[in-house]
Amino acid sequence: MAHKMGIIGYGGVAAGWHHENIKKSIEGLEVVAAYDINPDRLAAAKSRGLKAYENLDDFLSDGGFDIVLVATPNNFHKCMVISALEAGKHVVCEKPVAMNMEDFDAMHAAAKSTGKLFTVHQNRRWDRDFQIIKKTIETGLVGKPYTIESRVMGQNGVMHGWRAYKVAGGGMVFDWGVHLIDQILWMLKEPVSEVYANLHSVKTPEVDDYFKAVLRFDSGLTAQIEVGTYNLERLPRWYVCGDGGAVVVNDWECNGRITHAKDFEMAWEQEIVQTEGGPTRTMAPRPKETLEELPLPEVATDWCDYYKNIMAVLDGEAELIVKPEEVRKAMQVITAIFESSETGRAVKIDRYYK
Repeated sequence: MAHKMGIIGYGGVAAGWHHENIKKSIEGLEVVAAYDINPDRLAAAKSRGLKAYENLDDFLSDGGFDIVLVATPNNFHKCMVISALEAGKHVVCEKPVAMNMEDFDAMHAAAKSTGKLFTVHQNRRWDRDFQIIKKTIETGLVGKPYTIESRVMGQNGVMHGWRAYKVAGGGMVFDWGVHLIDQILWMLKEPVSEVYANLHSVKTPEVDDYFKAVLRFDSGLTAQIEVGTYNLERLPRWYVCGDGGAVVVNDWECNGRITHAKDFEMAWEQEIVQTEGGPTRTMAPRPKETLEELPLPEVATDWCDYYKNIMAVLDGEAELIVKPEEVRKAMQVITAIFESSETGRAVKIDRYYK
């Protein structure tokens, strides 16, 4: 069944990412209209063959599309999402879905009362690097993981446009952080019991342009999430240690490896071992013959599967992958991150999963 979409906020992400990829790759879905308060963006929409609206009510009254993409700055998500749902449209909202828990709950309530589909553009569940880590863990290639590190590091120290302003919901927690949190929660599918976080404004005065958060899960597993815009020396994108091995994915190109220990009974010498780090037995390098390196598993990923899933859901052929209930859990972790950084203390959030 064919579906048509109207876009609220025809900026760079909506036009350059959503519209272009839908047009090129998503059979059965067509973007036909756009609403924006910026005349230049309306002109851009018209130049690409879209019906352009400068009035929101007129846009939402258009019966020519059944799906609305909300791609405005973050502080407008709540009112736009609720308005579109109440106008009888299915809604895809850009991330982060909301500025706080109360706003999200209001959106979710509107979706329930109208019976319309409501989901969030967490497209990075289909990232190749993430899918490699997910497959590595799920297939037991590193045994039972006990620590996971996920990070994204830029070097330019620049945040663009409204993302540099607090009123618009800017900052790295809301920008990249929400993606990395969503990946971790979706992959592990177990409750977070505690969060500790530090936020810094290194080059951007109003919002966080660097943060580090440590999530402790009920099982004892810890996940460290780190995002920064001014990291001149970068660390691996992923690093995971388990009781059966370790995996590192260094970059977006997915260079990395899995390391296993061969079946070998380690018997350290009684004498102290002299290393570059000084005399130590515990931290002395492991003999090379006791280790083996394996290639990363192959995965097939496609960001377009996000929209293909939505169309299949609307046609009654599939279950929604990015569920509002999952998005809410990520929002709860984000709330705890801000609280922890403000108070300087770990925040227990097990109550969020009742």
